[in-house]
Amino acid sequence: MTDEKSEQQKQVLRPPRFWQALIPLVFLIVGLALAIALYGEDAVYGPVQVALLLAAALAAQVGYFNGHTISDLTKAAVDGVASAMGAIFILFSVGALIGTWNMSGTIATLADWGIRVLNPDFFYVAAVLLCAVIAVSVGSSWTVMGTIGVALVAVAEGLGLSMAMAAGAVISGSYFGDKMSPLSETTNLAAGVAGADLFKHIRSMMATTVPAILITLGIYLVLGFRSNPSGDIDTPEELSDIENLFNINVLTLIPLLVVVILALRKIPPMFAILGGALAGGLLAIILQPDVVRAFVDDDSLGTPMVMLKGVWDAMATGYVADTGIEAVDNLLSGGGMQAMLNTVWLIITALAFGGIMNHTGFLGKLIEPLRKRTTSPRGAMASTGGTAIGLNVVAGDQYLALVLTGNVFKEEFRKRGIAPQTLSRQIEDTATVTSVLVPWNSCGAYASGVLNVTTIAYLPFAFFNWINPLISFIYAAFGIAIQKAEPGEGAAPPLAEASFYGVSGQDAEEVPEDGSKP
Repeated sequence: MTDEKSEQQKQVLRPPRFWQALIPLVFLIVGLALAIALYGEDAVYGPVQVALLLAAALAAQVGYFNGHTISDLTKAAVDGVASAMGAIFILFSVGALIGTWNMSGTIATLADWGIRVLNPDFFYVAAVLLCAVIAVSVGSSWTVMGTIGVALVAVAEGLGLSMAMAAGAVISGSYFGDKMSPLSETTNLAAGVAGADLFKHIRSMMATTVPAILITLGIYLVLGFRSNPSGDIDTPEELSDIENLFNINVLTLIPLLVVVILALRKIPPMFAILGGALAGGLLAIILQPDVVRAFVDDDSLGTPMVMLKGVWDAMATGYVADTGIEAVDNLLSGGGMQAMLNTVWLIITALAFGGIMNHTGFLGKLIEPLRKRTTSPRGAMASTGGTAIGLNVVAGDQYLALVLTGNVFKEEFRKRGIAPQTLSRQIEDTATVTSVLVPWNSCGAYASGVLNVTTIAYLPFAFFNWINPLISFIYAAFGIAIQKAEPGEGAAPPLAEASFYGVSGQDAEEVPEDGSKP
């Protein structure tokens, strides 16, 4: 043990070179392109994970060549994955929630009422507004997508509307509400990293976010009028099949109310969603006992054990409806923690790659050209946005994109007298909203997993999430809404630190001072 420590102390870390940082990145790009070319939308069900894992191994090999130890590289990968454990537990909770909500009639009630009441012409607009209002209230796009978003996509399927467009509308509204909510983690994080006042940050975002959501609503309004619904569940007979299977009434919405109340009370999303899942299971036992019995289909068990097993199965592997009508069964089946395993696999491999890339300093080296070209306020805005989006793609995590981008460019903004809320706005306009458009980003993987629509399918229709950053780049090009800093602004320390070259503490003393270190 002593020899190993002395060996590590003697080891000299070489600062990464730009071409070294490109090796794993180019490999990943080629691997992802081949995966998509060969497998299409199915690429995220294994091939993309293989490409990410091989790219992580290659990044580790290059890092080892630069002096990083195998144990440190392994720890970096593990730490990268550990940063997403909260997201993984939320995913499992959502899987359990979908299973019990299907069995309790919560999804069935929302779908039945939605199909009867919602006009297909205005469905997409209504979905955006509903998700936006709830997201502003609870401060979590993930909570909204995993609850009301699931129901809205089910309603769209029943109406014969595009599930991909419906998912895009859910995501657009959820991310608008998340951005504009003072309760949101990303909103607080972006303001904290930039050293901006929270409410100045929110006011600053209105310059780009409000036009983006108005354009989004306009597009969905046009698409709604041009839609030609051809739903499989659009007749009174088929709707009556849902009502014959489930006890449809307002009480089945109690699990949704539970989630909203817990979220408003600032209960962490995992526990709020898990509470909704348990409420759904309890409600299934009370209101839908025949549904539970039919689902378990085991006459050897007594009623208490049948009820317990039904809820347990729904949370673990999901609920499967059996009405004999394919459209109804497809609408009301699904969920379970097991259904989230592919998404978890995707997140693990992506963040292992991102963790190694950050630890070895390759992320910082890739950012360096953008930072060096920051010669004006307009350039600072464009470089910040480009960096944030690039980190979402390469690192696979919006929090890393937020923190690393903010820390890298904060001093550049201060030198040029730009208000910190302008930096925080640019980070959120690009890092926060584009994360869900990347299939291997934790946000993209989550949205795809809970809405049951692939990222590639909903990406063109998540209008807010690419119109918002587009407006931010247009503003940057013309120097619009770049606020000047007041005396003392931007002096607050960031909430979290991210190493620019992946070395800190004792390691920093071992790096040769050759002028390449920032």
